[in-house]
Amino acid sequence: MTYATVRLTVAQATIRFLINQYSERDGIEQRFFAGTFGIFGHGNVAGLGQALLQNELDPEPDGGAMPYYMPRNEQGQVNAAAAFATAKNRLQTMVCTSSIGPGALNMVTGAAVATTNRVPVLLLPSDQFATRYPDPVLQQIENPQTLDTTVNDAFRPVSVFFDRINRPEQLLPSLMQAMRALTDPADTGAVTLAMPQDVQAEAYDFPVEAFKKRVWHVRRDPLEKAALNRAVEIIRKAKKPLAIAGGGVIYSEASEELRAFATATGIPVADTQAGKGAINHDSPQSVGGVGSTGAASANGLADEADVVIGIGTRYSDFTTASHTQFKNPDVKFVNINVKAFDAVKNGGEMLVSDAREALVDLTEALADYRVSDEYAERIATVKEAWDKVVDECYHLDHQPLPSQLEVFGALNEMMGDEDVVINAAGSMPGDLQALWRAKTPVQYHVEYAFSTMGYEIPAAMGVKMALPDSEVVAIVGDGTYQMLPMEIATIVQERLKVIFVLLQNHGFASIGGLSESRGSQRFGTRYRMGADNPHNQEGDIVPVDLAANAESWGLNVLRVSTIAEFKDAYREAEKAERATMIYIETDLYGPNPPSTSWWDVPVSEVSRIESTQKAYEEHVEAKKPQRHYF
Repeated sequence: MTYATVRLTVAQATIRFLINQYSERDGIEQRFFAGTFGIFGHGNVAGLGQALLQNELDPEPDGGAMPYYMPRNEQGQVNAAAAFATAKNRLQTMVCTSSIGPGALNMVTGAAVATTNRVPVLLLPSDQFATRYPDPVLQQIENPQTLDTTVNDAFRPVSVFFDRINRPEQLLPSLMQAMRALTDPADTGAVTLAMPQDVQAEAYDFPVEAFKKRVWHVRRDPLEKAALNRAVEIIRKAKKPLAIAGGGVIYSEASEELRAFATATGIPVADTQAGKGAINHDSPQSVGGVGSTGAASANGLADEADVVIGIGTRYSDFTTASHTQFKNPDVKFVNINVKAFDAVKNGGEMLVSDAREALVDLTEALADYRVSDEYAERIATVKEAWDKVVDECYHLDHQPLPSQLEVFGALNEMMGDEDVVINAAGSMPGDLQALWRAKTPVQYHVEYAFSTMGYEIPAAMGVKMALPDSEVVAIVGDGTYQMLPMEIATIVQERLKVIFVLLQNHGFASIGGLSESRGSQRFGTRYRMGADNPHNQEGDIVPVDLAANAESWGLNVLRVSTIAEFKDAYREAEKAERATMIYIETDLYGPNPPSTSWWDVPVSEVSRIESTQKAYEEHVEAKKPQRHYF
């Protein structure tokens, strides 16, 4: 059999193939890869780097352009790609390439972020020579057990698909499997194709047919009739049902259907970190965050619930409050999820389905069901009570330093419905889940599945690329800023207008508070001068000027001291045409929203420290409600 071929290197063929891949859902079609992030070294500069250069100089033969962006850190580029894919509801993503060895390994954390959050990113790390003539190649780790293992094998446990392209003939089947995984609504995440550096530059006669436009139809799995009937039977018997909206509702673009379901049935809806905004906060049925960092309104209802309807949630440790949140001994779970692995959690009735499709069917099937007037009154009461708590937290007038809660309140009141707040780690995600009032699915972007310090700055870049018309605001603590600030340079280089809010409290507020509550006295959590103060309890503040550092990266920095000044600075940053940072010092010691739940962090069973002994006694008591939901 003969067919038309085109002679390309493996790298050139990879780029040409990726340019011509499209996604489609609900009749909306778009190119799947919006561009490539790449940091080049000897492993990829003459392979994928050359292919990207060739495309930039002459894109027409490839079927179009593959935009290239130059990041500063390999982990940062993957975080940006994951944030971009999240903002695009997984219908579009970015490619990330790195050199061999340390460059590749730097992407592993980003891969875990993508896979844990169920968002697609394509990683093309370089690898050792397939021929093994140069052996060991520079930056290659040698394993005396086998010559077939490289550092890229570290991607296997954090990727939904992994392959190594040792010959040109392997490329096209592997790329097809990569696209299958990237566009799968249930099993997507990081896809890694390890690319030996010699193979990248090797030429081969590829079939022209392989590079024609291909559309990947992102399916909406319908709800099985029998499963629907079983779920309806359980819900109809419920006296105190509670729905929990997870990220799957937002990815499925099912917010309108969730609102209709809640309005028709009166069933209250709590949210996870990934699901906040799935239902607008001012809906009568919206009761706020649930779990370890949740609101008293949602957690009070969760304690009493006889049926929990999980919609697109994976039931993380925080959502279940380490399996202490749902205290009704007879509680039943009905779980709607595209991924059976998540739908079976807590021994729930499995509804393996797209969230939007299932909600439409459930609303219709429950047309004559509504919660009792007594329960509806209870929902309204707890919601009103928590709204008062939020207002108090947002307007504390805390002295002498502002509380971070007041900063959140100012932002929540000033940001537009389609603007985006970004955060990821520390005490801030907990405070935000408890307090933030999200009106739209777009507004709240908190990465808490992997809770990665250093996510916020590159994420701001990715989200702004995805949503250029939105004001993108990344709240960054001083701890996370020092983890990964270098993508600020990329943001400035690409002229991306984002706003950073840097909260300087000279320590790790979250882990400090956790340490104190578990008897470890905030050990190693303050930024204080050492030497004669080895565990940094007290002493002089470390004289690091993060605002000056941010200015050195090219940001416009506004230093403020009060909430009134912060509000003025935010309005100035809104009007600015370039990236701006607002720098404000806040109180390391809080206060935080009133806690209404628990998180299981083990405490030393024996200790010579009195505070640890006391914490262990409290831990034993707190564990008593803990149980498996199967």
